[in-house]
Amino acid sequence: MKRVVVTGVGVVSPIGNDIDTFWKNIKEENTGIDFITRFDTENCDVKVAAEVKDFDPLKSFDKKELKRTDLYIQYAVEAARQALEDCGSDLKDLDPFRVGVIVGSGIGGFGSTETEHKKFLEKGGKRVSPFYIPMMISNMAAGLIAIRTGFKGVNYAPVTACATSSHAIGEAFRNIKHGYIDACIAGGSEAAISEFAISGFNNMKALSHSQDPKRASIPFDKERDGFVMGEGSGILVLEELEHAKARGAKIYAEIVGYGATGDAFHITSPDPDGEGAAKGMQLAFEEAGLKAEDVDYINAHGTSTPLNEKYETIAIKKALGDHAKDVLVSSTKALTGHLLGAAGAVEAIVCAKALNEGFVPGTANFKVPDENCDLNNMTDGGIEKDIKVALSNSLGFGGHNATLCLKKYED
Repeated sequence: MKRVVVTGVGVVSPIGNDIDTFWKNIKEENTGIDFITRFDTENCDVKVAAEVKDFDPLKSFDKKELKRTDLYIQYAVEAARQALEDCGSDLKDLDPFRVGVIVGSGIGGFGSTETEHKKFLEKGGKRVSPFYIPMMISNMAAGLIAIRTGFKGVNYAPVTACATSSHAIGEAFRNIKHGYIDACIAGGSEAAISEFAISGFNNMKALSHSQDPKRASIPFDKERDGFVMGEGSGILVLEELEHAKARGAKIYAEIVGYGATGDAFHITSPDPDGEGAAKGMQLAFEEAGLKAEDVDYINAHGTSTPLNEKYETIAIKKALGDHAKDVLVSSTKALTGHLLGAAGAVEAIVCAKALNEGFVPGTANFKVPDENCDLNNMTDGGIEKDIKVALSNSLGFGGHNATLCLKKYED
């Protein structure tokens, strides 16, 4: 079996469009949540979101191309550009059929769908863009990244709602571990802050109605009332260890395990027993040859919804047993909002940075304890701590669970 390491990362997010800015804001607990600017919210119950700010698509696209690509694709291509630049190689020394691209999106080009449907209703079918379909479909970020880079290995787009990009990274890890490829661009992207999408999520009672940006995404807090829609992209370069070492690559962390399960319970609610999520965590650390007591930190799914944290707490206790009371747990969605299909990748990057730098981020915006969330949820802020093993949890609508196990790299 091959060892798999993270050698490059790229981020477009509500708290920074490069890894240094992103990580600085994670450490300083600077939230990216603010009042919605994308549309007039006068007739909408939801007033805040975590929008990407100051994004410059011209770093990756020319003006003509921008008219043919949805925003979620732009985010993904830019994050992939950053990740490859960060890894210090274009990987052209490898057979192109040995380099994969696994990048998903939970929703795909939602903004393009809304825009083109309005054209259809107001002006008729002939005015719908001929580029609408490739702008909308959720595999096109992976396709375009491959076209840009020339990587011809395994190429697809997982679609598992909020677990999408964790599944993408897990599948990339397995492809390298078992020798099918030598490197892979993996992650996810999302851009669904639109009036139509917000209305849909709001009508299913999923979103926060808070009008205070610092009290809207409040994981583990008893007053949490729904998640805050976020957007952006997280992309990682995963590489077979010996190839990374041979070229002198910097290594953020090693990916050592992956657990993927299903709740088979409900279309939106997690299983109250936490069985599926717990099994996913166990599978992830057991694949690495580790035990529950080896886990130092969990980046929780932590969406700030009443049910998620209650049931995720149950799942963590079930997965870790007595060690659950000692493990560090936090949710960085308090700062980024919920990036849907991109959340898992962005949070895997958080775990990789935490392992690499010895800093564990806290859970921001917390005020009111909840007796149902009685773990060490780091509500007093982040800490400097040398950790060895981290889990990153992602739980998607439909009962899709994915956990990644990352380890501090040691030769």
